[in-house]
Amino acid sequence: MRAILFVTLLVAYASAAIAQAMAPTVPATPASPSITTTAALSQAVIVSIADSTPRATIHYTTDGATPTAQSPQYFAPFLVASDLTVKAVAITDGKPGTVSTQKFAAAIPPGTLVWNDEFNSAADLGERPDPDIWTYDAGHSGFGNREFQHYCAWGDATSPCDTAHRNAFVAPDGYLHIVARQPTPGVYTSARLKSEGLFSVSNGTGSIRIEARMKLPKGQGLWPAFWTLGNNIATDEWPACGEQDIMEHINAPQPDWIAGSLHGTNGDTTQHYPTPPDPKFSAADWHNYGMIWSKGKISFYVDSLSNIYATFTPADFNRPGAVWPFDSGNSVFLLLNLAVGGDWPKSPDATTKFPAEMLVDYVRIYAN
Repeated sequence: MRAILFVTLLVAYASAAIAQAMAPTVPATPASPSITTTAALSQAVIVSIADSTPRATIHYTTDGATPTAQSPQYFAPFLVASDLTVKAVAITDGKPGTVSTQKFAAAIPPGTLVWNDEFNSAADLGERPDPDIWTYDAGHSGFGNREFQHYCAWGDATSPCDTAHRNAFVAPDGYLHIVARQPTPGVYTSARLKSEGLFSVSNGTGSIRIEARMKLPKGQGLWPAFWTLGNNIATDEWPACGEQDIMEHINAPQPDWIAGSLHGTNGDTTQHYPTPPDPKFSAADWHNYGMIWSKGKISFYVDSLSNIYATFTPADFNRPGAVWPFDSGNSVFLLLNLAVGGDWPKSPDATTKFPAEMLVDYVRIYAN
């Protein structure tokens, strides 16, 4: 018995020694991160940061400050469209390496288009939305709102998803189609596109404007939205990461309206457009929905910059413990989706027509 125990301990010791020998050696000091860029539009660039040190996390700043473990963590390439300095550091086991620095002096005039997706990729990629920009949430988790739909990713053939009846595609008409379907009674499919991990945007040291041109479905239980979440949702979760709802619409209200909202820890704001109600406004028509994101101020507009209907500042987050997360330096990723049912719009009814389509002509970002 003792011999067996000895052999067992010897084998365990040898296995541990082999595993330790095969484990990557972590340097005492992490390597300096590499900062690379790809061209966007009008001298704007998309910045990527990488580091070769095993288990390192990368932290960065865009205001010239020296990055620390408390600085925003890098999760995805981000758009730079203003004069600023990016500094990045890799940290392993609490040990920071050498800071990398890159200055950008784009001098881009306000109102200049710096990034876009026009959804004209059908000729190159077929119906697939650009996979370098868009990935998908998938499944039927209720997504925090007890929603009914099963979100289907591109190529998902697992029932109830059906590649013969896609829920998100770029058509020859040059529009992104996000389609809510009812394949069987009480079963709904749809799509939620997001740029998480692929592309993000920050207001940097100045101001940025994000806009989409859209045509929305109207019907009881339908919930189309164009919005952002902070990249730090991977570490800080919602709502600490911040949420900017550039456009939300539910049901088929009379008179019609859309909403712009902000969400953070213990902080929420919402404003409807048009206010007061206007019977001439219909979300089923084409409209531009936009957000101007500046330091300490976020504004929402419909159709033109002369039509700003809401402006919020940290003072609007006035509940005890409220945190305004939008000036933390974290970049945000984009989302486009069409939900069905849930806490806000409630259930579809006999008047709701399926399939229901949300059309997106473009998503554009401007220096502001």
